[in-house]
Amino acid sequence: MKLQLHTSRRSAKAVPLTILALAAHSALFMSPAHAQMDEGYWTFGIGAGQTRGAFDEASLSNRNRVVVPPNIITSQSIATDRRDAGGKVFLGRQFNRYIGMELGYFDLGKFGWQTSTTPAGTLTGEIRAQGVMLDLLGTVPLSTNLSALGRVGATYTRTRSNYASTGILGILNPNPSERKSEPKWGVGLQYAFSPGFQMRVEGEEYRIADALGSRDKVRMYSASLVFPFGRAPQPAPRAAYVAPTPEPTPRAEPMVMAAPPPVVVAQAPIPAPVIVPLRRVKYEAESLFTFAESTVRPEGKLALDSFAAELSGTQYDSITVEGHTDRLGSTAFNQNLSMQRAEAVKDYLVQVRGLSSSKVSAVGKGEDTPVTAAVDCKGTAQTAKLIACLQPDRRVEIEVSGTR
Repeated sequence: MKLQLHTSRRSAKAVPLTILALAAHSALFMSPAHAQMDEGYWTFGIGAGQTRGAFDEASLSNRNRVVVPPNIITSQSIATDRRDAGGKVFLGRQFNRYIGMELGYFDLGKFGWQTSTTPAGTLTGEIRAQGVMLDLLGTVPLSTNLSALGRVGATYTRTRSNYASTGILGILNPNPSERKSEPKWGVGLQYAFSPGFQMRVEGEEYRIADALGSRDKVRMYSASLVFPFGRAPQPAPRAAYVAPTPEPTPRAEPMVMAAPPPVVVAQAPIPAPVIVPLRRVKYEAESLFTFAESTVRPEGKLALDSFAAELSGTQYDSITVEGHTDRLGSTAFNQNLSMQRAEAVKDYLVQVRGLSSSKVSAVGKGEDTPVTAAVDCKGTAQTAKLIACLQPDRRVEIEVSGTR
């Protein structure tokens, strides 16, 4: 008996357009991008994409168990590419910047095949896989907004099959099903458009087991929308106020002594002008920016508005904005971040508050001038405790200078 197998190639269902439309809409109307740096918050997400089943020849050969008479299939020519649309919905907990966990539901779609037999007859089959997943999620920041993702976890999958035949073939069990736990893994990229909106692209591999004892692979390539919530409120802006330098003592007027013959005491020479600090203000970085970000937050703008208002009517020659970071991260990253933050404050004071651009300058100090001592904040791992201990090092200082 000779058999020819013709695979049913169904066009993969397109990823729902509503997912992409919502992503574009959110990217346009959300606030400027922020990376996910908050400690301990929840996430909700929904994703959709294309699934591809990888069924080997030995796996498909097990379908002989469903027909009567058995072993009617004596030779096979098998194409293992199976495609459909899949999706998932999940709830996650981000424990810190690098580690999270997600629990979700997934649907890998349907995969089908058709076998023609000699003497004349057909065997058609369809398999569908759905289940729940629990993943450990790792995040590695690549920039302030872009991160690499890696996940490993387990699934509990229900696999349902449907068989039908014509000709001499009979079906022992037309609707077998199987429930089983299997491992899964995946990799991807994530971009944070704002504190409340992120987007992911991922590739994941699922293992499924059908009712005939076969273990197959299904890969899903998806795009997901992620919505963080339950984040701790950011601290209110706090500025350390430094009193203005006292005005210099007035210079003594020249003394004129009248005597015959009149003698005039010469006036002392006027010293050359000296540039001295008139005022220095210090802001904690978290009062102006999100952690590891360089975009001024609304609360930070209020603090800078107050600073600019206090300068109104003050005579000064220059304003220097200094950005400082802690020692976490690479030296190059910290130097770049401190300069970006100093430039952001300068731009706000000049472009929004109307200060003269010729009098305001920005300097990035990086991690070179810490406030804390190494003995006070020990360790190198970026734990929540160490990040909190190094908070005084993350700051922006503004110095107003004038001529005395």
